[in-house]
Amino acid sequence: MKSGDMKKLIKTASGEIPADLVLKNGSIVNVFSGEILKGDIAVCDGKVAAVSYAGESDITYEGLEVIDLQGKTIVPGLIDAHVHIESSMGTPENFASIVIPHGTTTVIADCHEIANVCGNDGIRYMMNASDNTPLDVFFMIPSCVPATPFEDAGAKIRIEDMKHFIDDKRVKGLGEMMDYPGVLQGRSDIMDKLTLAVNHGKFVDGHGPTLTGKALSAYAVAGIKTDHECSSLEEMRDRLRAGMYVLIREGSAASDLKELIKGVNESNSRRCCFCTDDRQAEDIIHIGHIDNNVRLALKAGVDPVSVIRIATINSAECYGLKGKGAIAPGYDADFLITDNLKDFNVESVYINGILSAEKGEYKFSIDSLEDRHVLYTVHLQSIDKEVFKLKMSSDSANVISMKPGSLITEKVVRKVKRDKEGYFSEGDGCDLIKVAVIERHKGPGYIGLGLLENYGLKGGAVASSIAHDSHNIVVAGDNDEDMIRAVRELKECGGGITVVSGGKVLDTLELPIAGLMTSMDSGKLAEKLNSMIELARKELCINPAMDPFMTLAFLALPVIPDIKLTDRGLFDVKTFSFIDVSV
Repeated sequence: MKSGDMKKLIKTASGEIPADLVLKNGSIVNVFSGEILKGDIAVCDGKVAAVSYAGESDITYEGLEVIDLQGKTIVPGLIDAHVHIESSMGTPENFASIVIPHGTTTVIADCHEIANVCGNDGIRYMMNASDNTPLDVFFMIPSCVPATPFEDAGAKIRIEDMKHFIDDKRVKGLGEMMDYPGVLQGRSDIMDKLTLAVNHGKFVDGHGPTLTGKALSAYAVAGIKTDHECSSLEEMRDRLRAGMYVLIREGSAASDLKELIKGVNESNSRRCCFCTDDRQAEDIIHIGHIDNNVRLALKAGVDPVSVIRIATINSAECYGLKGKGAIAPGYDADFLITDNLKDFNVESVYINGILSAEKGEYKFSIDSLEDRHVLYTVHLQSIDKEVFKLKMSSDSANVISMKPGSLITEKVVRKVKRDKEGYFSEGDGCDLIKVAVIERHKGPGYIGLGLLENYGLKGGAVASSIAHDSHNIVVAGDNDEDMIRAVRELKECGGGITVVSGGKVLDTLELPIAGLMTSMDSGKLAEKLNSMIELARKELCINPAMDPFMTLAFLALPVIPDIKLTDRGLFDVKTFSFIDVSV
C-alpha cells in the first residue's frame, strides 16, 4: 500500500472525507469479538475504513453511496478452503459467476485435475483465467501429479516445475499430499517437495484418509497442516490433536459435514474450516456453495458466530490470507448481506467494496480465456470388443462395492458366472457390472478392468474423461457393445461425459478443455448435467442415492480406500498394491 492510499483511508476513518460506500443500519457479525452488533460500515478504495457500532460512538459516516440495510445481517465474504475448480466442469470465469452469488468471495484452488492432463500449461491456464474474475483465487501447486506411480497421467509435476510457481504471490503452498506412503517412507522426491515449501514459507495441504497413531504423527511432523479427508469423528479428533486444521467437506460426491459437525465445539471450532473439494455446477446453482455448508451447520445447532468463523476467518488465518475473513478496519471490503442467520439466504455480495452479485444475479460479464494448450487431449488407440473381455481363473472375484455419499469403496468378494471360455459372464440377473479405466493421454493402450456393485446400472453404459486424478477414460456398463460405443463417443468429441444404451448415444456433455471443462454458460451447463443425471437414473436405473458421474469418476483414485481401479489394473489402497480380480 502506498502512503497516499494509507492517508486516504485514515482520513475516511476519521470522518474528514466521505467514504466511497456506507452501509448503514446493519447487523454486523464480528468474528473477533464473537458479537453480532448493529452498526455502519464505511468503505474506501476496496477496504473497510471504519466500522461504527450503535451506542459505541456518535460518529456518523458520509458516503458517495449510502445504503440502508434496515437491520439485515452483514457477514464477511465466505472462503472455500479447498476446491478443485475443474470439478464444476466450467472455466474459472464461469465458476466465479456461480459461486459469488452464493457469497463466496475467496477460494483456495488446487488445480491438480488439469495439471494431471496438461502439466504446467494447465496450471498457467487456471491462473490466467482466474485473473479474469472478481473472485479472489489463491493456489496450491499440485504436489502429486500423478497421484501415485500406479497410474498413467498426461503429465508429471516435478520439483523443477514447482519452482516456477512457488514464489507467485497467489501461491500459498503445495496442494494435497496424497502420496502419504511416500511421506512416511521419506522418499527423496517427496522430501524435496516438502522442503521446498518450508524453505519458501509456504503451506502444505494434507490428504491422509485413515492415517492414525504413529503414521499420522509422521505425516504431521512433515509440515502438513490440513486434512479434508476426515470422514469420522475419530479422524477429526486425531487431526485436531495433532495440530492440524480440519477442512469440513460438503461436495457433490463426498458429504462429510453432517457427521463431522457433531464434533465441533467451543474449544476446537477455530481449527475447523469449510470446503467443497469437488462440487458440480448443478449443485452449486441449485443447492449452494459454502453457504450450503453454513446452512447445514446452522441447522445442526452450531452457534451462528462459530459457523461464520469456520466459513471465513478460520480459513484466512489458516492460509495466511491477510485482509480476508473479517469486517474490521483495514480488511478487504468483502462481505455478503443475508436476511438472517437461520435460513442464510444470500441477497447481495460485495468484493472489494463493489456490488458483485444481487438476488442471485452475477454483475460481471463472462469472457472465458481461450488457450490451445489445454485443448485436444483425448488420444486413444482403436477400441474393440476384445479389450473388455475379463478372464476369470475362479468363480470368486474381488469386487469394488460403492457406498452412497462417500468416496470410500469397500473390497468385497462375490461369486461370479463364467462362460465356457472362462470369461466373466454378463446378464442372467447378475448384479455385477464391468468397469474399465483406459489411458487416454499418450495412447499406450493400457486398460484396467474390474467389477462393480451397487452402482445399479442396467441396459447400457456410462463413460467419462473425468476420472480422478489422472483423468483417463472411465467406463461402466453391463454389456461390451455399449461400453465400446461410449468410449468412441468421447474420443470423437474430445472428452466429456456420455450415456449410451442399445448402441445409441442418449446424450453427451462435451468437455473440450482438458476433457474436464467447458466454456458453456454455467446455467446451461447445470441444466444439461441435471438432465443427464436424470437420464442416467431413469434409462439405466443407476442408484438414485449416487451422483452417477462424479461417483464414477472417483473409482479411479488409488489414494482413497479400500479398492480402486487404474489403467494398470485393480488396486488395493490399504496394501498399496495391485491385486487380481479373480480370488
